[in-house]
Amino acid sequence: MTDIGGFQDHVARIDLSDGEVAYESIDDEDAEKYIGARGLGVKYVFEQGPDVDPLGPDNLLAFMNGPLSGTQTTMSGRIAVCTKSPLTGTVTDSHHGGWSGARLKWAGFDGLLFEGEADEPVYAVVEDGEVELRDASHLWGEGFHDTRDAIEEEVEGAYGKNLSIMGIGPGGENGVKYACIMNEDDRASGRGGTGCVMGSKNLKAVVVKSSTKMPQPADKETFMEGHQQAMQAIQESEVTAPNEGGLSMYGTNVLMNIGEEMDGLPTKNGRYTSTESMREAEGVDIDAERVSGENVRENILVDEPTCHSCPVACKKEVEVTAMHKGEEMNVRTESYEYESAYALGPNSGHTDRDAIALMIDRCNDMGVDTIDTGNMLAMAMEMSEEGKLEGVGELDWGDYETMIDMIERIARREDDLADLLAEGPRRVADRRDAHENSLAVKGQTIAAYDPRCMKGMGIGYATSNRGACHLRGYTPAAEILGIPEKVDPYEYEGKGELTAQFQDLHAISDSFDICKFNAFAEGIEEYVTQYNGMTGRDVTEDELLEAGERIYNLERYYNNLNGFDGSDDSLPERFLEDGIPGQGASEGEYCELEEMKEEYYEHRGWVDGVVPDEKLDELGIDVGPGTGVSAGDSPAPADD
Repeated sequence: MTDIGGFQDHVARIDLSDGEVAYESIDDEDAEKYIGARGLGVKYVFEQGPDVDPLGPDNLLAFMNGPLSGTQTTMSGRIAVCTKSPLTGTVTDSHHGGWSGARLKWAGFDGLLFEGEADEPVYAVVEDGEVELRDASHLWGEGFHDTRDAIEEEVEGAYGKNLSIMGIGPGGENGVKYACIMNEDDRASGRGGTGCVMGSKNLKAVVVKSSTKMPQPADKETFMEGHQQAMQAIQESEVTAPNEGGLSMYGTNVLMNIGEEMDGLPTKNGRYTSTESMREAEGVDIDAERVSGENVRENILVDEPTCHSCPVACKKEVEVTAMHKGEEMNVRTESYEYESAYALGPNSGHTDRDAIALMIDRCNDMGVDTIDTGNMLAMAMEMSEEGKLEGVGELDWGDYETMIDMIERIARREDDLADLLAEGPRRVADRRDAHENSLAVKGQTIAAYDPRCMKGMGIGYATSNRGACHLRGYTPAAEILGIPEKVDPYEYEGKGELTAQFQDLHAISDSFDICKFNAFAEGIEEYVTQYNGMTGRDVTEDELLEAGERIYNLERYYNNLNGFDGSDDSLPERFLEDGIPGQGASEGEYCELEEMKEEYYEHRGWVDGVVPDEKLDELGIDVGPGTGVSAGDSPAPADD
């Protein structure tokens, strides 16, 4: 057990196979070494066995909050979902905001560990330190929005008042490999196929009822010092300042025009580095400004909801009325995000603002990740153009009318093309000889940052432990925004070390669990003071950074035991030398991946992407058999 502040010292282990629920404490040493949320969740997943089948009953699905979740800490409304990914075969953690993480803490829990597989669909109700399983057969097949409304009535809670609902749509039920878990009003644990794992367990939803009872800091004076520092930093930041900063005014989609101007916005499945380049080359009517945060705010914004303890309010709720195949459709939805708009818009060859809103809403209701869905459709468009989808269907560039319908078809696997695309980019590439059409790393597709323009994002995608991801180490903070200091986005030297530093820092915030956007204003000093104040510990900055490094190495070690090494730290060929060069401001640029990998591995102390046993010992990682690799081993020779 642990008496570290911020923890409830209460975890539920739910065996869905027999319906049994057991309760256990948090191991004190684990809480110190792995912090909580992401770090502790990955430790639980590791202990279940790295070689489990992601869709088998032995895979663990862990809903975890951290010692700062649900506290007065600014931006502390996050929750981590940790598991082995059916999309990538790696360990994964996927986070969402809103209120469910806070309410889980207020309901008396640090985590919920689901294992096994229910015979029939169920949902879990969490309240007052207890977990109850209820029948969900009547909800199976329903979209998330109808599921949420039905459960609210059944549990007699007040949704958005004392009730949070995390659940899946048909995508998770039907084994779409990039299915997500939805929460609140369209917040998502989007990446890695967490919803697919949830569906494989016949778990339709997790419902949390609670009062509002925040944990109090163990050292109130220290905590308030850190809290005030953090608030001041947030208020003074040009990015996060409430009602003034770019993130607060326009949400994440503040980056659309910036990415376009830098020629760092992947367009038409990454053939171009901006919509302008595509427009000039092909003479088509496409313009990123139409789907930018500025355009959204001016024309379709209706509300700016926020998450627990967050003054920034980056969520932008929109309402559109659009014609779709002769039918007028009215949609009101949250989360018109940069990544969603990029994947479902420019990267798929169009910039119809309102159609993207319809697609985001449909992805959310069907429970599929907007990034992977958009990128899968773009991949299908390119394959169709090259004749690689013969016999299953075709999809034209920019055909947003068909895209809107394809989302539900994929979620329900309604036809041959939808069934194929539901398997994700790696399996599609294998089955159709289409690896050159995929924008995936380790089976997960890239986000809205072109590695021909932002070289740090290139090494970040390649070395992310959960497949291509911008959130493992957000180097655009430095490359675009100059945080903590400005670096040249086109320079590759130094990006290996910079990326590792961001990865370790984000492992800390993900384990607290607080929003990454605080890192636009806060740094390790504010992290340490708030953490020490809440927990009553007295760690130094170096000790906390070592915990972040430990978490990142534990994840890499898990992947190593599943056969991943440096050869998997790759990028799509079109971003590399002899691929497709950048255009416009990025003219002629490629991503110098191999040079950055060498620097990155040297900084990490890894051998060709593998954590040597000496590194495990140095960081006190004492689970599993070790990798059998020594720091003195030579890297494996490159493939010819």
